[in-house]
Amino acid sequence: MKRLGFLLYLAIPIVLMSCKGKPSEQQTYTSGKEQILVDESFAPIIEDQTYLFESTYSDANIELVMKSENELLNLFLSDSIQVAIVSRLLNAQETKHFEAKNIKIRINRFAIDGIALITHNSSTYVNVDVSDIIKILKGEKSSLNSLVFDNANSSTIRYFKELAGIKDLPLKGIYALKSNSDVIKYINDNPGSIGVVGVNWMVQPPTDLEKIVAELKILGVKNSIGKPGSDAYYKPTQNDIALGMYPLTRSLYVINCEGGTGLGTGFASFIAGERGQRVVLKSGLLPDSIPSREINIVN
Repeated sequence: MKRLGFLLYLAIPIVLMSCKGKPSEQQTYTSGKEQILVDESFAPIIEDQTYLFESTYSDANIELVMKSENELLNLFLSDSIQVAIVSRLLNAQETKHFEAKNIKIRINRFAIDGIALITHNSSTYVNVDVSDIIKILKGEKSSLNSLVFDNANSSTIRYFKELAGIKDLPLKGIYALKSNSDVIKYINDNPGSIGVVGVNWMVQPPTDLEKIVAELKILGVKNSIGKPGSDAYYKPTQNDIALGMYPLTRSLYVINCEGGTGLGTGFASFIAGERGQRVVLKSGLLPDSIPSREINIVN
């Protein structure tokens, strides 16, 4: 596990330097105020982590800025917000941007997310083959009528473009709304459609979506690409993700360029630590480090 030495009780207040090298407000690992960029496609789990962190450390104030991946990275590279939670590593050009400012980039992987394909309970869809997903993404004839995504600029769209090896999406059969919440509502209202969301939205949906999510189901996915003869379908359960059986997964990272040690570092350590990994486990995602369990046997 990639811990950062979480010495929470001994944290000494320091004055942070921002990515531009200008003084920021005084912070410690567990106190102060900081904005953190979050990919909207896995917002529920980060909201849970923030709630627990602030409940544990009353002097900590974290403001989550939810954005699509493209919007998030534009803000991050403008140095306006110094910590981002994303589903990919920085590329060479993005890394060079911070290295040119002599900023050390700290990266913590804290979970593996399963991307869920969902449909209405009344739908005839039960399972999906990755080959049919690629076909519809390429605009070819597929057994799928449509795929509905959260946002045209989202990490989920980027993931599926890379999966299909395409730069542009076809004009027919692919739809992008504004958010994961919109996808869930749309699939509920359009039973013949298939939506694409992070599994956390189905396992722990926001309160206002709980009744709608109960009307939806997660489809099994078979990866016939590169695995000839495989007839098994898998769902984004923690077990199937851990065994590498579910084909649609992505790693989640905290990328920190505070230029010093402060609240962002403390939050990243908390997520990667024992309590934070238990939150990941409860969310339906796979923790980067499986929390230990103690069993008390009484005769």
